[in-house]
Amino acid sequence: MDSEHKIGSVLEVAIERIVPRGFGIGFAEGLTVFVALAVKGDRVRIRIDQLKGKTAFAEIVEVVEPGPERITPPCRYFGECGGCDFQQMTYAEQLASKVEIIRDCLHRIAKVEFVEEIEVIASPAEFGYRSRAQWHLNTVSKEIGYYRRNSRDLVAIEECPILAPELNAELKRLRWEYPWEMVWAEKGYIDAARGDKGAVSLNSPGVLEPSEIEFSVLGETFTYSAGVFFQGNQMLVPALLEAALGRATGKTALDLYSGVGLFSLPMGRVFEKVIAVEENPVSVEFAVSNAAANGHGNIEFRTESVRSFLRNIEVSDVDLILLDPPRAGTEKDTIENIIRIGAPQISYVACEPSVLARDLKRFDESGYKIDSITAIDLFPQTHHIETVARLSRR
Repeated sequence: MDSEHKIGSVLEVAIERIVPRGFGIGFAEGLTVFVALAVKGDRVRIRIDQLKGKTAFAEIVEVVEPGPERITPPCRYFGECGGCDFQQMTYAEQLASKVEIIRDCLHRIAKVEFVEEIEVIASPAEFGYRSRAQWHLNTVSKEIGYYRRNSRDLVAIEECPILAPELNAELKRLRWEYPWEMVWAEKGYIDAARGDKGAVSLNSPGVLEPSEIEFSVLGETFTYSAGVFFQGNQMLVPALLEAALGRATGKTALDLYSGVGLFSLPMGRVFEKVIAVEENPVSVEFAVSNAAANGHGNIEFRTESVRSFLRNIEVSDVDLILLDPPRAGTEKDTIENIIRIGAPQISYVACEPSVLARDLKRFDESGYKIDSITAIDLFPQTHHIETVARLSRR
């Protein structure tokens, strides 16, 4: 039967659960099928798009029988735009699926059976929450939008339901007012960010220079712009800080991949000394300014890669290491050097559960145990989830 499967074959499968990368998983005739835009409990007719051995990736041709949590996606671009892939399920099911994804990664990649509860913190808003975005440009057709699903082609967008209202307003304005004559390349992009009081910063290299905006949280005020990274769901920043730091105190702390100081500044209030490491010089400039403006004199900022810093620095008596790497994660020797320092506490903030699980395996094998895992839904309507793992030495 296996030999009969081929690209373009149409099969009927039942979706058993949602797995990493947001696919639904089903089984048919000796084949494991990963189905895009599925919901647990669906019975669907699917078309095979990719096939390797006994594994296939497929698209839904028809929903024969919808799962109990399937709903109608509210966005007219859903399925075409590559941004959201969970709008077809209720929000409660989205959260449950994300916890399942985290557990799947822990079991399959880390080989860790974390039996304790994984607390999941929902977003106060399921739509209209996103305070940071990147829009892509096609200067030939003069269109602004997002990449098409599984493609680098552009889907022109008039409005996006997950964007904060101020960013939607800017998107609509720029569709008519963007200075296309200033762009020579066929493609480009616009970074957009919203701060307090609805202030918006835009960055389009060589065309739009980013203005500075502010965001205040838990007694700290951060200045930044659309040209640097900042968390994209501001409603959940307090929960993120609480999950990552809790009641940690001590003499010395390291903040790795520190950005504009989102974690460094709160750490500076409970540790005698904080060393913050960030490779992006513009982010470090903002961080230094933010520390000064908020009265922090005990934070040392290093403008270099985390990998280089850990290779060359000799530190001792570090009480906490916090790391918040990009989605691709860290290099193997970076984790090894963090382990070498031997801090009694580690707080790992990750936006990709599979990368977190990979690194947790290394920590587990080197004498650290997982104290808690918290899932914070910074990205409703997508399969992405922010996860905070708190570790301590055995």
